[in-house]
Amino acid sequence: MTFAQGDGHDMQDAQRARSAAFDQFFLAIERKAFRIAQLALRHEDDALDAVQDSMLQLVRAYSARPASEWKPLFYRILENRIRDVQRRRIVRGRIFAWWPTRSGARPGDEAEADNDPVSLAPSPEAGPHARVEMEETMTLLSGFLAQLPARQRQAFLLRNFEGLDVADTAVAMGCSEGSVKTHYSRAVHTLRARLA
Repeated sequence: MTFAQGDGHDMQDAQRARSAAFDQFFLAIERKAFRIAQLALRHEDDALDAVQDSMLQLVRAYSARPASEWKPLFYRILENRIRDVQRRRIVRGRIFAWWPTRSGARPGDEAEADNDPVSLAPSPEAGPHARVEMEETMTLLSGFLAQLPARQRQAFLLRNFEGLDVADTAVAMGCSEGSVKTHYSRAVHTLRARLA
């Protein structure tokens, strides 16, 4: 009976330690992950949702994995989540282009404005609190990053913003290390040319 109680306490201690390790991991990456998602999605709420969903998915699917594998796994999950949001936006855009107005509404009516998905969308403009000295520089860089092909942007962000090495970036992107080097090199050359 004493032995069984000891096993239960040991399992609880192990679960607490695992939970604390995840908390530390998420605290270390949350800001960088949010910035990566924000640059890719260009919307704060969508970026926050993508990061939170990725964190939950990591805990649910990979909590038994060693902590050394969490970072590349997390960024692979995050990239997949970003792609899902981007795909949904494309589909939503196609659907809303043909979305009928509320019956009986005439152009310019309040009823039509209430039904217009564009008027219901959150404003892309940042509030005054978000305007800091680095905003102009980050906006310029964000614009250039957005113009990069998706794989080049992903390689650049994972290597520079998150500091992943080539091997971990390859795992996160689901490609070979050679592909990571190629995508990263092309991204750096393009950004240097544009920033010059």
